[in-house]
Amino acid sequence: MGRSRRTIPEELLLLALDPTTGTTAQPQSLDLGLAGAQLVELALAGRIAPDGDRIAVVLPRPTGDPTLDSALELLRRRGSPVRAVHWIGGPRLGLRQTYLSHLERCGMVHAVENQMCGVLPTTRYQATDTAVSRQIRARLDTAIRTGTPPDARTAALAALAHSVGLGKHLYPGNEGRSSRSRLRDLIRHDPMGGLVAHAVMDVQNGVAGQAAAARRSQPPSAGTRAVARTPATAAMSVVGQSPQVSEQGRRRGVTRAAVRPSLSH
Repeated sequence: MGRSRRTIPEELLLLALDPTTGTTAQPQSLDLGLAGAQLVELALAGRIAPDGDRIAVVLPRPTGDPTLDSALELLRRRGSPVRAVHWIGGPRLGLRQTYLSHLERCGMVHAVENQMCGVLPTTRYQATDTAVSRQIRARLDTAIRTGTPPDARTAALAALAHSVGLGKHLYPGNEGRSSRSRLRDLIRHDPMGGLVAHAVMDVQNGVAGQAAAARRSQPPSAGTRAVARTPATAAMSVVGQSPQVSEQGRRRGVTRAAVRPSLSH
């Protein structure tokens, strides 16, 4: 994989990096965005493809980028398509630091050691090559200003920037409201970027965690087991009756047609 251009995770991180303070905007959601940006970059490289709301590996061959190849190998080991929301919501410890360290090795940023409250050591990263950051920002600005459909990379970057909340960082205040709105609208120009961006927002809204918690807390369903035996018994179980009551109902002339309206409530 050539290094003539930055990857989407790197571009997203450079967009989030404040050139004055050396801090990153929206750090928590940014971590989710970086995981999503890896998926977009792998899709652009032809290694993965969307499969409904899932991600499928279509070509497991390494890209040459160690961080992306690590993600690709994890996806490959799953063996079956993975829901984007579950992948992005999984643990990604140190992913932001990995990319910051990479940008430092490339000479894009340099680390500035400091102390918080004069005691706790902290590290901030100042951009050393602001021309690249300006070029990335200019691509977004052009797409927003002209309304011309952007290329897939720019559309995906815009979708991710919106999903992690960078709109207010890039286009602050009331004067930036229309630009933030148009940034959001760019999400429709790249299917993979749109899928990933919505997954990032779903994770932030707790959708993945709620679904997993619901599955863990749900007891084994008698109705589900009954489906394999008799559909009538399963239907009666769904409306809260036991198999014994179901049998009584059958003898009293209760048919599946009579049960069906109850299932619609």
